[in-house]
Amino acid sequence: MSALNPPPEVLEIAARLRRAGFEAWCVGGAVRDALVGHAHLDWDLATSAKPEEVKAVFKRVIPVGVEFGTVGVFGSGGDVMHEVTTFRKDVTADGRHAVVQFGVSLDDDLARRDFTINAIAYNPDTGELRDPFDGRTDLRRGIVRAVGVAEERFTEDRLRALRGIRFASRFGFNIEPTTWAAIKASAPHLGRLSAERVKQELEKTMQQVERPSVALEWWRECGALAALVPSIAAAPVERFRALDVLMLGTGAVLGALAAEARRAEAESGTLDRLSMLFFGDEPSTVEQATKALKFSNYDASWIVAMARARRDVGAAIDAVFESRDAEPAQIRRWVATVGRTRTDAFCRLNGALHLARVSTLDPKSGGIVPDAAVVARLDAFRALAVEIAFRDPIEMADLAVDGEDLRSAGVPAGPAMGRVLKLLLERVIENPAENTVATLTAAAKALAGANA
Repeated sequence: MSALNPPPEVLEIAARLRRAGFEAWCVGGAVRDALVGHAHLDWDLATSAKPEEVKAVFKRVIPVGVEFGTVGVFGSGGDVMHEVTTFRKDVTADGRHAVVQFGVSLDDDLARRDFTINAIAYNPDTGELRDPFDGRTDLRRGIVRAVGVAEERFTEDRLRALRGIRFASRFGFNIEPTTWAAIKASAPHLGRLSAERVKQELEKTMQQVERPSVALEWWRECGALAALVPSIAAAPVERFRALDVLMLGTGAVLGALAAEARRAEAESGTLDRLSMLFFGDEPSTVEQATKALKFSNYDASWIVAMARARRDVGAAIDAVFESRDAEPAQIRRWVATVGRTRTDAFCRLNGALHLARVSTLDPKSGGIVPDAAVVARLDAFRALAVEIAFRDPIEMADLAVDGEDLRSAGVPAGPAMGRVLKLLLERVIENPAENTVATLTAAAKALAGANA
């Protein structure tokens, strides 16, 4: 395990609190991550100073959650805010909110935390580690264990059940049996959580966990999916495994993309992974689920569009891909259905789902072992589909003629013109070379005459 090395501004904040006569300890995820060798920029501190006293020590502060003892503090010249929270213990808790009491010891503060691996404090002045619940041993053994009585911890805050699963899947840890039993017992009560907290936990899982399928299967096994996102409680196994492929980047599974491209794809991939949760489900069901989870209008519409595209053309693409190479006209029809700006994302999702379905699993890790030839074909298909999407006519606006041209050709305005435009679009999707004013005008005249 690596040595703890808080950034200079954190050392400065701790030093100023100590000079003012208060205790100051680094706590939480940064300490945990440093002990297992993970980089972590979010260093928080716990202190004996009350919120008003913290605000008196520092000039640049933000009242993040003063009623819970938390003040956001900026070190001198720094742009990163660090949360400084007064030692506290819970007086009452209802599964969502807690009433806290200040004026307690560091050990009291650590005793109110969720898991032993998160209940470790570090004194940056002396180098002392305060670990009253033996969290370092659990880190070494790879165990997520609740602090104290597990059922009490999950009754205090129901979100802790989901956090425990995220920590275990992120670090590749096991969940201690008593803690797992308490997580399962907590599942029927997870409906008390706000939609915002559930969505945030899903997003963190998609961003932090290398193999989200592990976390989602735990959600399913303990009953959390049925309680929180019932529409995907019976989702096929390969859909969750496809999330693992997306974490790698569908085109980067075997290093096919340059490092910068892989990073860019990973950074923009959270919405892809959230879309995969519902990929191919009935759009109306997906719309209800995204609304219930309080997704933004943009994210919800994107997730619904991906689900609809998979339902409409996914099976056809799979059938052709598995037997032969698709013809350009077929790809144009698929791209027209998916939408120009959604084609690249759709190909990532559809490719990841295909890989999850056909790939073997590593016998030790259970992870996907993709076939190089399949990856190469998926990459080639994705590249061609994106090229076609932005090169060929696939939308009404791409036609070489417009309504004015059709009126001049004798096509009456109204429903008849709409039908003719639709037929012209189908024609140029089949053969882009026909997308000229002369060809389409003549075709429009013939269509108008046939319908007269």
